Amino acid sequence: MTEQNEYPESGRVPARVIGTPPADAPIEEHDPIHVPAGVEGVIPQDPVKVRKAERMVAFLFLITFLAGAAFIAAYVIFQVGTIDKTAASNYALGGTLALALLSLGAGVTVWVRQIMPKYNLVQERHLMASDGDTREYVKETFLQGADESGFVKHRLLRRTLLLAAAPLGLAPLVLLKDLGPLPGTSLRHTVWGEPMKGGKPRRLVVEGTGQPIRAADFNSPGGILSVVPEGYEEDLNALAKATLILLKFRPEEIKSGTNKNWTIDGIVAYSKICTHVGCPAALYEQTTHHILCPCHQSTFDAADGAKVIFGPAARPLPQLPLGIDEEGYLVAKSDFKVPVGPSFWERGDAEAEVREKA
Repeated sequence: MTEQNEYPESGRVPARVIGTPPADAPIEEHDPIHVPAGVEGVIPQDPVKVRKAERMVAFLFLITFLAGAAFIAAYVIFQVGTIDKTAASNYALGGTLALALLSLGAGVTVWVRQIMPKYNLVQERHLMASDGDTREYVKETFLQGADESGFVKHRLLRRTLLLAAAPLGLAPLVLLKDLGPLPGTSLRHTVWGEPMKGGKPRRLVVEGTGQPIRAADFNSPGGILSVVPEGYEEDLNALAKATLILLKFRPEEIKSGTNKNWTIDGIVAYSKICTHVGCPAALYEQTTHHILCPCHQSTFDAADGAKVIFGPAARPLPQLPLGIDEEGYLVAKSDFKVPVGPSFWERGDAEAEVREKA
C-alpha cells in the first residue's frame, strides 16, 4: 500500500466506487496532479489543460448517451417493410450507433492523452506462473494505474462515462426482439395465396416495372422473366419468399416432372428462391434449360419440374399453379403447394404431406 493511500487521521473510509479497487484514502475534488511514486521521467499534465480536457471528455460522454438513447428510439420508431422504410431504419440505426461508439472512443482517447500522466514504462518478460512477488507487483501496478486514471478522483468523468455506457449496454437487449415470436406456419405460405379485393386472383407483374403480363405477350420460347406478386412490388419481406422466374417452353420440351396443368401455353413459373440456402437462382441456360444458383452452383432442370441435377440443393424449385384472368393476364391460381426456400425447423416433410393429400 503506498504512502498516499493511507487512511487519514479521521479514520473515515471513502465509499466504494463501481469498477475500481477499494479506495484507501479520501478523495478531494481538487487534488493536485498525481505523480506515480518510484517512476522516473514522469511528466505531469498542466492542471489548466486537465480541467479543460475533463469538460471535453464529459461532453463526448454526454453525446454517447444521447446517441445510444437515439439508437434505441430509432429501433422502435423506424419499422422495416418497404424499401424506403428499411433504408430509413438502416440509416437511423447505423448513424446513431456509429456516433455513440465514435464519441465514446474519442472521450476515452482524450482522457488517456490529456488527463493521465505520461512516462515511459519498461515491462520485463518472465516465464509463465509468476512468483508471489511478481503477482504482488502486478497488483500494486493495477492499483496504481487505477489511481492514475483519475476514475475515482474525477467524479464528473466517472458519472458521465457510466451514463454514456448505460444505453449501449441495453442495445443488445433491444435487438433480442428480432428473435421472436416463433414463425409457426407462416414460412409455409406466400402472398400468392392471398386473393385481391373482390376475390380476384393475384396477377404476375414484371419485377422492376410493375407491369402485369399477358400470356400472349410472352411468346418467345427460351425466354425468362423475373416476376413478383401484384400489390407487393416493394414489400421486401413478401418478395423474399414470393419472387418467381417465368419461363417459356415449346410444348414438346416440357418433361413429366413438370405439372402441365399448372402451365399456360408452355409458360412455367418456379420459385426464384434456391432450396439450398435461399439465394436467388436466376442464371438460365436456354439450350439445356438449366437454372443455376450462383451461390453454391445448385443446378435445376427447368423442363423437368426444376428437379436438382447438380449441387447441394436437396429439393426442386417449387412450381406455382398458373392461370389467366378475364383480361388475359397471368395470375396465380393458388399458393405454392410446398414451402419455398431452404429448410427450417417447422417445415417437416412437406412433400410427403402433399403426396398424401393428392
